[in-house]
Amino acid sequence: MSDVVKSRADTRAAIIDAAAWLLHESGPGAVTTRGVAERAGVQAPTIYRLFGDKDGLLEAVAEHVMATFVSDKAARVAAATAADVDPLDDLRASWRKQIEFGLANPAVFRLLSDPERVLNSGAARTGRQILETRVHRLATAGRLRVPEPHAVDLIQAAGVGTIQTLLATPQERRDPGLGDAMMEAVLGRILTDAPPEAPDGTLATAVALRALAPQLRVLSDSERQLLVEWLDRITQTPARAADIAETPVNANR
Repeated sequence: MSDVVKSRADTRAAIIDAAAWLLHESGPGAVTTRGVAERAGVQAPTIYRLFGDKDGLLEAVAEHVMATFVSDKAARVAAATAADVDPLDDLRASWRKQIEFGLANPAVFRLLSDPERVLNSGAARTGRQILETRVHRLATAGRLRVPEPHAVDLIQAAGVGTIQTLLATPQERRDPGLGDAMMEAVLGRILTDAPPEAPDGTLATAVALRALAPQLRVLSDSERQLLVEWLDRITQTPARAADIAETPVNANR
């Protein structure tokens, strides 16, 4: 890396760090060109040259803070997978970390709650992929009663809603148990502890097999594709799975 490129990268990093500190301490209103320039030790035109305007700087800061948090989440899920940590315990721990992050970084959370910003955020996409990994672990353990994408959507929607509700409530009036209560409500919707012979057990088995289907190398590509199609049809129509579980097999056929 040339000295010029390195200097540019260092300057950009110093500006983002300065703006991140101001954002965390005092909110978006404190992130002024003058304030950031003074704290980063640069001239104001440098900020415009690197980020275009204040909004561009705020987006870069939010992305940086979120990317750092997501990197930690990725390391945690990798460690949990390697150590074969119970996937439900891992999900609960990750949920609490997410709520804590949102409450500790309200400005960043609000910036990245904008749907348009989320679509363009690499950190947000990576965060969802990590959640998908956690939900996939639940599926392969036979714990899901709903398709994986639906479970991910429910958890993500519940997390955003919980943080927004808590941030909109004066700190002294916040319910400290709201986050855990919401998590348990979602888990009640997506998990099953039913015995294998019950309808939920059949559906959980189908969801688990769907999660593992792409790895079944004993089948050909076309066979795996057909199996996935069948399983998607079962898991996306729970009533049909219940019918399958309740219909006795005719041994004389």
